[in-house]
Amino acid sequence: MPTYDYKCDACGHEFEKFQSITAKPLRTCPQCKSRKVRRLIGAGAGVIFKGSGFYQTDYRSDSYKQAARKAKDASSASSSASSDKPTASSGASEKPKKAPPKK
Repeated sequence: MPTYDYKCDACGHEFEKFQSITAKPLRTCPQCKSRKVRRLIGAGAGVIFKGSGFYQTDYRSDSYKQAARKAKDASSASSSASSDKPTASSGASEKPKKAPPKK
């Protein structure tokens, strides 16, 4: 729930009120009891993430993301080129086929 700023036009009293977003704006000044209170437009507050599970790396800059993407593309291209070549140990790991049983 947000905190709203109010100002009384009659006496100049400024105050804050913690209200639901759906609550109707206050109309009566708590100091002079006049009905000339208006809700002020504020700058708002920044969002604060609390708790474990929010990491600085979750919100990387675009330049960092582009550099990481280039590095990933380069490493995947070099690994796919090396996987196309057969290795010397590839045939040695196969088990010999068993001979059919004698009758």
